[in-house]
Amino acid sequence: MNSRSLYQFLVFFVCLCTVLLVNQLAHIYHFRWDLTEEKRYTLHPSTINGLNQLTDVIDIEVFLEGELPANFKRLRMAIRETLEQFAYYGGHRIQFRFSDPAMAVGAKARNEYYRSLMKKGIPPSNVSFSKNGQKTEKLIFPGALISFQGRELGIPLLKGNTTLSIEDMLNRSIEGVEYELSAGIKRIQSNSRRRIGLITGHGEPDTTDLAGMTNSILSKYDLFRIDLPNRKSPLTGYDVIVIAKPVHAFGEVEKYYLDQYVMNGGNLLVFIDALSVDMSQASGSGTFAFPIESNLQDLFFRYGARINGNYVADMNCAYTPVYTGSVGEKPRIEMLPWPYSPVITNYGNHLTVKNLDATLFRGAATLDTVKAEDIRKIPLFMTSENTKVFSPPVQVSYNDLQDKLRPEFFTSGIKVLGYLLEGSFTSLYSNRFPPLGADQSFRKEKGDEAKIIIISDGDFVRNDYSIENKNPLPMGQDAYTDQTYANEAFLYNALDYMLDDYGLMLSRNKQVKIRPLNKTILIQEGTYWLWLNTLGPLAVLLVLGLAIHIFRVKRFSKI
Repeated sequence: MNSRSLYQFLVFFVCLCTVLLVNQLAHIYHFRWDLTEEKRYTLHPSTINGLNQLTDVIDIEVFLEGELPANFKRLRMAIRETLEQFAYYGGHRIQFRFSDPAMAVGAKARNEYYRSLMKKGIPPSNVSFSKNGQKTEKLIFPGALISFQGRELGIPLLKGNTTLSIEDMLNRSIEGVEYELSAGIKRIQSNSRRRIGLITGHGEPDTTDLAGMTNSILSKYDLFRIDLPNRKSPLTGYDVIVIAKPVHAFGEVEKYYLDQYVMNGGNLLVFIDALSVDMSQASGSGTFAFPIESNLQDLFFRYGARINGNYVADMNCAYTPVYTGSVGEKPRIEMLPWPYSPVITNYGNHLTVKNLDATLFRGAATLDTVKAEDIRKIPLFMTSENTKVFSPPVQVSYNDLQDKLRPEFFTSGIKVLGYLLEGSFTSLYSNRFPPLGADQSFRKEKGDEAKIIIISDGDFVRNDYSIENKNPLPMGQDAYTDQTYANEAFLYNALDYMLDDYGLMLSRNKQVKIRPLNKTILIQEGTYWLWLNTLGPLAVLLVLGLAIHIFRVKRFSKI
């Protein structure tokens, strides 16, 4: 073997060894480069931490297979890419597959399968698209079923505000895929349930009026009723305490226990009315909304929020049944817009309301913030610009629908109906004597980190009743229009945020930008770019081939 051949053999051998070494290193040390601007292929550290701590196999079945419109294919691709990243960090403990529920054999079996998916919490969507030049409709289930050690959990993956376009709605769903799947995995693995306390004893709605809320909470957490007026000891052992539409005043000892619960790091979720009105008296000349004295105003004021004693009307509102006359002997009932029931689609910049659908308020007041040291104040719910604020005395009448509730009167601008307060709160009883008879076992004047959400509408969590059988409806469902608002979704988000010890909800901050083509330029220059992308690569190959040929001719002609 001459020296030239030996040299070529050694070069080949070194290259082969280098490739094998790099392959072995890549097998041992995994790494990925996410070159996208918004880091869409990078999981949040809390998600990665949860995947690394998996103890058993998680099986995920996604029901987005088969014929789909192009935009839902994009959602399917995003889910697949996210699950591939999950499998990258979770290894063999993450197993996933995609299936088409429509493939069930026979109409009866298919309908039974559809019903089973809906019972598991995966709602369907009816989509239409073109296939072979013809319009086709299909019922799809954009969700996933997570299985772990014999347990199953349905996760809907189509999120967003229905007032948005379908493209924006799907884009927001793509942004939330990581959070929804990781939160579902965390939830199905949990063997211990968090403890939620519900305050009673102040004229709060009865169990049937809050059946929707309590059923929602019980689906994920343990719920305990707290008879606060008869309590003789501090509030301990609860992860979140809910105050839902009190109409009677809290005693000083009760207020002290609430204050000290917050001082010791407890979280409060408050749904409270400033005014009370009997809507059964709203016909004819109507009735008046009267102030509610809850005796909690000074407590919230110390924490950084003030509930104003007014009434908010918004042109973006729900409908209410109103008697408008009779046809023969039958009364005529019409559904008319009721501005005192604002439908909120204007949200603050926070995880609890991100991608939230429309929510329904009924009889809300405005909220303001006041100075409170070390407290972050984040607005959550805001009215539209077409808002009017009524100061006491407030007359509420269905006749307003024909008289003073005209668009030109709604000039008060955007108003806030809900705030999140978080930080280290200062006690209302700082430098003060506690109430007589209060247990001072855990007294603090400066609190640990805590979260408080105040919503200025007690009816936010109250459910309607079915017109047909009078049974309680799910939280957020309107009995007359049958529309379901996102009140329940916010309740879940709020509790998840307050109980999120590992920062899992931070993964909801992910943003995926839509970069649509400019349709005008596409029409004007479409043909040019079509031919450029078709002939351009061929021209490059032709030039490259000629250059190589000329180079070889010159080189070997010298030899």
